[in-house]
Amino acid sequence: MIRWLGWRGAIAYGRRMSSESAIPEGFEQLNWPRGYIGHVGPLYRRSGARPIMGFRVGDHHVNGMNNAHGGMLMTFADVAWGHIVSVETSSFWVTVRLTCDFLSSARLGDWVEAGGETLSKEGGIYVVRGRVWRGDDTLMTGTGLFKAIKQREPRPGEAAYRG
Repeated sequence: MIRWLGWRGAIAYGRRMSSESAIPEGFEQLNWPRGYIGHVGPLYRRSGARPIMGFRVGDHHVNGMNNAHGGMLMTFADVAWGHIVSVETSSFWVTVRLTCDFLSSARLGDWVEAGGETLSKEGGIYVVRGRVWRGDDTLMTGTGLFKAIKQREPRPGEAAYRG
């Protein structure tokens, strides 16, 4: 049983884990403190050929059964799958539609990841097929339609970034 103690760490089976050991190697915290995402974070990213996002299920993510709330999983999927548009285009984007199928659950303290792939891009609309998982268990699959709305300066981890 893991009891979450905020972002300083967690207690697992009676021992304290540092926040560094709680986040898998290669992930960096996203600096998105404002707005809605600032309330559901922190979120993490691992850059590469296929960007992956992750988060540790905390007290503010769970429902009454200590499972990650479906709304949190959908928010996470929305951000992770839409982030693929950012990586490919260095653009701000909005969600047009998000379709999700819930297959399993994550518990308080679990590390959850998400990623996806672009299926098509036409007229500024990106169709992304994605997955959310915990270890080997798929928690959710789905498809998102995202509209790229405004170009911006490329950021580290994006295709156009030259840093």
